[in-house]
Amino acid sequence: MLRNIMRMFAPVKQHFKSGFIQIPSMQEDHVAWDKDKPTLSWGHLLYSGNSAIFLKDTRKVLLVRDPYDWILARARFFMSEEFSGSVGHISDHNVTAEQFLNLMIFGMHNKVPSLREIFMHNGVAWMHTDTLVLKFEDLLHSVTNLDGAEAEVFFHKLLDHCGIDTPDDWRERVRVGSDKKQSGTARENLTEIRMKLPDTLPDGQKALIDVAVPGLRKVLGYE
Repeated sequence: MLRNIMRMFAPVKQHFKSGFIQIPSMQEDHVAWDKDKPTLSWGHLLYSGNSAIFLKDTRKVLLVRDPYDWILARARFFMSEEFSGSVGHISDHNVTAEQFLNLMIFGMHNKVPSLREIFMHNGVAWMHTDTLVLKFEDLLHSVTNLDGAEAEVFFHKLLDHCGIDTPDDWRERVRVGSDKKQSGTARENLTEIRMKLPDTLPDGQKALIDVAVPGLRKVLGYE
């Protein structure tokens, strides 16, 4: 959603079109942060020496989500036709929903990283730098209540951080960009989810997250 919204505020010729930037492709993707040709780009980027150095002079935005909800979203995606990764042997025929949620929390050896690995290296490690940290829940609230004062503050702060003057038609641009029909990972657009998963995370799995990564929700601002 955030990516599609930001695309509405940058000329198409300034959209980086080579996909998500990741550590292995950073050397090839260096044009994405050329100072003379600013580009709107996105990535699943681990915090590392190289990423900190390469992105030193860029404007960075980090989107985080409550781990309690993220685990469920991850599970739904992994169980949908849209996911083409390495857990195809797991289905509702050989594990329960609770067992699968635990795999999403603790990871699968040599196949799927744990919640701790993802949130530590892709999220927490970027915090308290020059990176603007946004909560997915605040983004969703602002999109849902676009005519309110909170939404104006939220999007003005985001655009200002990105060096973009807020245009008069910013609300319309956000409406178009946030259309869930344009998102391949929105819950409504996932197809053939192979397992019935709960709408909210069970208390037991919440406790497991708190044990696996103690203090995570607090540092992210969810406690």
